[in-house]
Amino acid sequence: MWDFEHPPLNTVLSGRYQLDWMLPSECADRLCSGQAEIGLVPIASLANNQTLRILPGCTIASKGNVRSLLLVRRAHQSLQELRSVAADTASRTTVTYARILFHKWGNPHVPFVPMAADLDAMLDRADAAIIIGDPALLALEERANREERTGEKLVYHDLAAEWGTLTGLPFVSAVWGATVSNAELDRLAEDFIRSRDHGLAHNDALVEEWSTRMPVPAETIRAYLTTNIHYTLDDACIEGMRAFFRMASEAGVLPQYEPAVVAMAL
Repeated sequence: MWDFEHPPLNTVLSGRYQLDWMLPSECADRLCSGQAEIGLVPIASLANNQTLRILPGCTIASKGNVRSLLLVRRAHQSLQELRSVAADTASRTTVTYARILFHKWGNPHVPFVPMAADLDAMLDRADAAIIIGDPALLALEERANREERTGEKLVYHDLAAEWGTLTGLPFVSAVWGATVSNAELDRLAEDFIRSRDHGLAHNDALVEEWSTRMPVPAETIRAYLTTNIHYTLDDACIEGMRAFFRMASEAGVLPQYEPAVVAMAL
């Protein structure tokens, strides 16, 4: 979102776009209700709103460890033995990936309990917890402190890495969904691709900015922005999306859906 927030292009873009900031799941709801025309949406929402078009070029994905999408379980229980999972309510896609993985891990019917992202409270309620975003990053930073504080050994599964081990494909978390016409799609994509590239060129500024907002070392933030997250909706990511929807449908988690999107490596 660099160009939307920084000069010289933020003034131009403010005349084309009105921005509202919210959780990814809320973005999907806004598009579904007609309150927005473009939104960064969890890809699972595409299967439930199949009229959405996907802006080519941009994504939030990972081709290895992502750090910010975790399944945390107690070390004395295997994945097959888990009887309940507390799930962060902020992202439907992460939960869908987790359900697919549990099918492959031989525990397909483990119940998921929706909860706010508080690791201690979640593990008081369930055998394991799914946490995403900032709470997941902070949980990794506090891992040693928590074990010393509680005496409890936990296992932290990086869900993007687990997906990669299973499929050999990228973990695609979100794309830009739109309700605009096909004729408008490529023009809009140019704005977002340009902004993505300008953001990547200003990593140092972003690291400095976010180092003041989060109690996480600057080098962790730098690695997260430059290594853990992949931003280009390339052929590998499109194949990863297709595998996600195919496996989610086979597991009965999502309705059948085939994403229509063209890779653009601009």
